[in-house]
Amino acid sequence: MTNLVLFENLCPDYQPRPAPYFNPDTIIITKGSFQTKDQRNIVEAICGIYPKAQIIEKLDLPHNRVELDCSDPLELHYQGKKTLVFGTHKSALRYSDEDSNSCPNYWHFSPYGFCPYDCQYCYLAGTPGVKYSPTVKIFLNLLEMLDQISGAASQLTEPTAFYLGKLQDGLALEPMTGYSRIMTPFFAREKHARLILLTKSANVGNLLYLDHRGHTILSWSLNPPEIASTFELGVASTEERVRALQKCAEAGYPARAVIMPIIPIEGWQNIYTRFLKNLLQSVPLDRITLGQICSYSGALKLTERKLGRDNPISKQLEKVKSNDGRIRFPPELRIKVYRHLIDTINELQPQLHIGLCMEESRTFEALNMEGAIGHCNCVL
Repeated sequence: MTNLVLFENLCPDYQPRPAPYFNPDTIIITKGSFQTKDQRNIVEAICGIYPKAQIIEKLDLPHNRVELDCSDPLELHYQGKKTLVFGTHKSALRYSDEDSNSCPNYWHFSPYGFCPYDCQYCYLAGTPGVKYSPTVKIFLNLLEMLDQISGAASQLTEPTAFYLGKLQDGLALEPMTGYSRIMTPFFAREKHARLILLTKSANVGNLLYLDHRGHTILSWSLNPPEIASTFELGVASTEERVRALQKCAEAGYPARAVIMPIIPIEGWQNIYTRFLKNLLQSVPLDRITLGQICSYSGALKLTERKLGRDNPISKQLEKVKSNDGRIRFPPELRIKVYRHLIDTINELQPQLHIGLCMEESRTFEALNMEGAIGHCNCVL
C-alpha cells in the first residue's frame, strides 16, 4: 500500500462541519459505504451535522444508479444539488481523452462527484455522468484512489499532475470530509505525483497548516464581482475566494487562477481590466488560465431555463457545435476578448504565464500563442 500505511484511517480525529452553501434535504447511502468501520463512522458523522435530512439506505445500489423522482430537467438539476450520495468509486482515477481541441490529456481523479453550487452556466450539468446521476457525491474509498495514484506515479520519470476539479469542485465539501488532511500529506511524500486542485470555495482552513512541500497546487475559478453576482450564485463571493487564495499563497502553496467562463456583458472591457488589476496586485500567481463558454447543449438548455432565452450568454453563442461537440462564442468574439485580457495581463505582469482552457488550435494561432498550447491549469 505504498505511502498509505501512513494514513490507515479516514481522518479519525476530524469533526465534520456543514459545508457553506450546501444543505442537503436527502442523504442516500449506497453500495460500499459501510465496508469498513472508518467509512461507517464518517458517514454517520456527516449525517449527524444535517439532522433534518432524510436518510435513505440503498446498500445494494451503486452510486451512479440513484434515481430521483423527477422528470423535468431543471427540477431534477436542483433536486440533485440538494441530494447527497455516499458510495465508492472504483474507476475514480482516469486519464483524459479530449479530441478536436488543444487541451492536453492528463490524470484526474474524483473523491467527489458533481457540485452543490448554483452557477447559472453550470457546464457539469451537461456531462454524461451528471446527466444520468445528477447528485452531489462523496466517495469513501479515498485511500484506494491514492494507492492507485501512487501506482501510476511509480511508472513516471518526472513530476506529473493529478487533477482534482474536472468533474467536481475540489473543496466545496471539504468542511464535511477533511479530505485535504489526507491528500496533501500524501502528495507531499510522493516523488513524482503532484496535486492540482481547482475550486470556487473559500474552504481552506484545513490546508493552512499542512506540510505540503509545494506538491499541492491550489487554483481558484474566478470572475469579476459584476459577473459572479449574476452568474455564480450560492457560492463564495469573488472577494472571499481571493482572500482564500491569499491565505494559501502565504502558507507557501503554489497558487493559480482560472478566469472562466469569461462572459462579455456590456462594459466587459472595463470590468475585467479592473478585476485583473486588483487580482494581480493582491496575490502572487504562478499561472493564470483564461477560458470562455464551452458547454454541451444540455447544460446550455438549463442555463436558458434559469436565465431565459434572451440572456447574455445565449445571445452570443454560435448556432453550431464545435468539432469537440461543445458550443462556444464565435471565434471573432473569443479572440477579441482574449486579446484584451492578455494585453492587460502582459502590461501588469509581463512574466506571468498565460494559458487558455478548452480552446481550439486556430484560436491560439490567431493570438500568436502556439507555444502556450498544452500549458494550462490542469498540468504542471
